[in-house]
Amino acid sequence: MAENPSPIKYFLSGGVGGIFTVITGHPLDTIKVRLQTSSGANGVLYTGTWDCAKKIARNEGFRGFYKGMGAPLCGVAPIFAISFLGFGLGKRLQQTGPDHELTAIQLFNAGAFSGICTTIIMAPGERIKCLLQVQHGMDNVKYNGPVDCIKQLYRQGGIRSIYKGTAATLMRDVPASGMYFMTYDLIQRLLAQDDKKLSLLSTIFAGGCAGIANWIVGMPPDVVKSRLQTAPEGMYKGAKDVFKELISTEGIRGLYKGVTPVMLRAFPANAACFLGFELAIKVLNWAAPSL
Repeated sequence: MAENPSPIKYFLSGGVGGIFTVITGHPLDTIKVRLQTSSGANGVLYTGTWDCAKKIARNEGFRGFYKGMGAPLCGVAPIFAISFLGFGLGKRLQQTGPDHELTAIQLFNAGAFSGICTTIIMAPGERIKCLLQVQHGMDNVKYNGPVDCIKQLYRQGGIRSIYKGTAATLMRDVPASGMYFMTYDLIQRLLAQDDKKLSLLSTIFAGGCAGIANWIVGMPPDVVKSRLQTAPEGMYKGAKDVFKELISTEGIRGLYKGVTPVMLRAFPANAACFLGFELAIKVLNWAAPSL
């Protein structure tokens, strides 16, 4: 990762990385959510990733893959900006000096801290995104877009309804973010050239591997979160209730529903994220070296 950039540069560059991520990975994220919720609230079934992709393309066209992208795209810049800022602050809190190289555990702790920082704005965005994604090209859709979704959720249950699934989001993002940033930093150290400069390919590879590590840890709580956030009001008492029902009806495999599109998405989307981050850092270092 870029050598000890300022918190402001972490914040701005993280936002750029987030935009790169959403544009690259949203189609597969839509497939993931459809698979995760297909036997839940709406009862629609798919035989797998490819079957889901074909049905979206046939019934909804290319735009169907980008349903619900408005919410994450509007919120992604601040979410990723805060995520990278949280990681930068987490690193600084543990460093004893500017040249102090953090251990793997310390990098994990810094990443986990970033996950806590992002949950407050991540949870409602995820709720809105999932609800819009599971509307399967029907003529009489419930929500006409992110703003309409927010209004209806607020009328139904106030702020609590908009923030439904916050605990599940936290359970996903804290350990997953720890793995995410730790993996990226450690791989970059291994691939760094003798002069400590990072090549384009090493950034892409490390970013892609970080995305895979993130989802290996985050997949089970993500399934629980998606089920909870797309279920009708009152269906579940909370994440624990979703988990128990899922295990009893689908077993452990149910916790990895949608894993194929997640892993297909993880490498390119997160490679794009860190590529955007590193490019933005370089531009900021050139344009505003004292920032």
